[in-house]
Amino acid sequence: MFNLFKKVLGKTNDAIKEVAPTKKKEISKEDFEDILLEADVNYELVERLLEALPNKINRIQAFNSMISVFQYKADWKESDVKPFVEMIIGVNGAGKTTTISKLAYRYKEMGHGVILGAGDTFRAAAIEQLSRWAVKLDVPIVATQQGHDPSAVVYDTIESAKAKGLDNVIIDTAGRLHTQTNLSEELKKMIRVADKAQEGAPHRKMLILDGTQGSSSINQAKVFNEMVGIDGIIITKLDGTAKGGSVLSIADELQMPIFYIGTGEQPKDLIRFKANEYVNTILDEIFI
Repeated sequence: MFNLFKKVLGKTNDAIKEVAPTKKKEISKEDFEDILLEADVNYELVERLLEALPNKINRIQAFNSMISVFQYKADWKESDVKPFVEMIIGVNGAGKTTTISKLAYRYKEMGHGVILGAGDTFRAAAIEQLSRWAVKLDVPIVATQQGHDPSAVVYDTIESAKAKGLDNVIIDTAGRLHTQTNLSEELKKMIRVADKAQEGAPHRKMLILDGTQGSSSINQAKVFNEMVGIDGIIITKLDGTAKGGSVLSIADELQMPIFYIGTGEQPKDLIRFKANEYVNTILDEIFI
């Protein structure tokens, strides 16, 4: 697991090495500031993290400062309900479809029965891509044609899961419609219909954030949260960017559970996010 975080934060750690080429027992406050800014931590957050620190900082002090960002109360929305319905939300290109395949793979590995719902009926490519993953992973899918009502897909997917006695329902959603209002209304309708098909559904609304966008993905998250209320975050493509410090900014600004980090393109490339391992992987590059 530790090596996986090292892989995910590889480019971030390379950027840190350029600022601090040699590991030390203590670093100056200025160096710590440069490192955090280089890794794409928001400036305001960097200032807060440095506030209570002495001029010479050791590893324990740096760890305590960084880990404090994750000390908010997070509702993980765990539940034994069957089927457990998740709605996957986010802009196009963030990696929604690939992440759905990773979740499906993960649940199958746990011995769960899974069904997918191709609820992004705005893009034909999204339906095709998700259908291909369903075939590869050997899981059922409810899909329709481009332009059809996505709420009907939601209803049919949940009904099918109930009829087949499946454990997990994963529903894709559109990332873009003609206007923001359209998208907002469509997502709200899908949520209402899910609740009609099964009371309390969707049990979790997961937002996919593209790690290569760094801290700028925070505004995106706020918009979706205002639309429908997000329950948790999955961060993708972190391995392709030096902006790994943005995870601190995302956690600080959104105060939501970060469920998973994507570590590559394959269905198995998804790891549970663990704040202490994330922080330690960064600090391993800085301190002896």
